Amino acid sequence: MQKRFYDKESINKLIVVNKPIFMSSNFYLTRIKKKYKNKKAGFSGTLDPFAKGCLIVAFGQYSKLFKYLAKTPKTYRAVVWLGTQSNSLDIEQIRSIEIVDKVDINLIKKELDLLKGDIEYTPPKFSAKKIDGKRAYELARNGEEVIMKKSTMHVYDTKFISYRHPFITIDVTVSEGSYIRSYAQILLEKLNRVGTLSYLERLNEGKFFFDKEKDLDPLDYIDLPINKYLGSVEWLDTGRRISLDYLELKEDGKYLIILDKFFSIIEIKNNEVSYILNKVNKYVRNV
Repeated sequence: MQKRFYDKESINKLIVVNKPIFMSSNFYLTRIKKKYKNKKAGFSGTLDPFAKGCLIVAFGQYSKLFKYLAKTPKTYRAVVWLGTQSNSLDIEQIRSIEIVDKVDINLIKKELDLLKGDIEYTPPKFSAKKIDGKRAYELARNGEEVIMKKSTMHVYDTKFISYRHPFITIDVTVSEGSYIRSYAQILLEKLNRVGTLSYLERLNEGKFFFDKEKDLDPLDYIDLPINKYLGSVEWLDTGRRISLDYLELKEDGKYLIILDKFFSIIEIKNNEVSYILNKVNKYVRNV
């Protein structure tokens, strides 16, 4: 009988991987599961196949922590290819390439500086957005009509990197759920040009950067206030209901409780305490 690659006991692990270009995030996760011989794993912040870069991966109990991690804002490096038009707004569905006049570099810098704050945009048809339960890109690739609803992204910062005609390289720092392909189209409209993305890399997700898949301590990244627990450890260890009297902070909200060997995430609401996640084993650093 062939041995499965994930027979190993589930481990708790938090890392950042570097997803390569032209590979789906799900497919690359399968490779990472095989590499670490662990079936229970998940990732945060899907990257389209065309995009590469920072992808947060968590194994075991840590895979339940994504919504509490400090993973915004996100920064992307993008290269805009002037004169090229594409159905997918990247190099996967190119339909025409034309030689176009150069753009004034000062105009590029000016428009980049203006395109900050809340910006309304239309998500790309070739994207992972769901329409009636199906991914938009699945419908678009089947030739079905796709109507995308307008959305809003928040642009925290932009940075001009270089302009080597016909390629403009920029860095854009945005809120979760933003589409840099759509942002590039808005910039192109301001420049009175057509174009598409020829390159897209996610440089970071909040505090997360790729660093050779180094093990990370989730307690360094959980974006919740710490509440001090004054009662018996055995109550949390066995998951028994705890009283508000045994917590230092008593206001409504979600909190992190850190003990010697594990941590828990609780919620206080209307003077009642409930567990969101209980008894998550702490990361043990290798000495």
